[in-house]
Amino acid sequence: MRIAVLASGSRGNSIYIEDGSGALLVDAGLAAREALKRLGAAGGDPDKVQGVLVTHEHQDHVLGLDSLSSKLGVTVFGTHGTLYGWRMSRKRTKREPDIHALHYLERQVIGDFTIEPFPTFHDAAEPCGYLIASGDTRLAVCTDTGNLSPGITGIFRRCDGLVLESNHCPDMLATGPYPEVLKRRIRSGKGHLSNQKTASCLKDLGGNVGKVMLAHLSEVNNTPHKAFATARDGLGLYIDDVMITVASQLGPLSPDGRQEMTI
Repeated sequence: MRIAVLASGSRGNSIYIEDGSGALLVDAGLAAREALKRLGAAGGDPDKVQGVLVTHEHQDHVLGLDSLSSKLGVTVFGTHGTLYGWRMSRKRTKREPDIHALHYLERQVIGDFTIEPFPTFHDAAEPCGYLIASGDTRLAVCTDTGNLSPGITGIFRRCDGLVLESNHCPDMLATGPYPEVLKRRIRSGKGHLSNQKTASCLKDLGGNVGKVMLAHLSEVNNTPHKAFATARDGLGLYIDDVMITVASQLGPLSPDGRQEMTI
């Protein structure tokens, strides 16, 4: 299974996941033209895409959803709350998108993939992460969550790879330019994971998950170096057993070239 991050951060989020003859997109927070450009830069094939999975209805995750799903001719999948929230806020188009509502922890087969949405902690209608399986390979995608429950980490333990939020450095957030009300929202249990919370999760997982990509980094309140270093420190004795990469807002166009992992 190949995972390529097209964009990750507050200005847009989208992940391309390919295995065998099929592919999925998780979120569509880029304009369709830009998403397809980055998909091509990542070596992806738009003709392979079999569906778009949506984690929640915030604009940095659904901005291009209407147009992109139409151009690809695929179904949009999400929880009832997410799809309702998105449809209430979207601009009306000539073509109504094909949608399919999902229930937490119920499996859904999409082409070559089996997906399972799980609840996350975020200030959205019915947010979720996804367990995505193809053959014997399992990937979990979990961003935009202020907390991690034992149920979520239990899902992680079943996986070969993990895309996990590492949104902010608490010190940078505290001294940064955001207004206090926004700082409280980010720090809250329905906000975003700090580097330290993510590192604590990785410490708890130990060597159970071999490859981890840190995602949804704040461009104001974090740096790739801080996120990477904190995660590595959290691994402790397992530091040599887990490969960590860091995703950025620039996706595959980024010169650091660290936007992809294969599990």
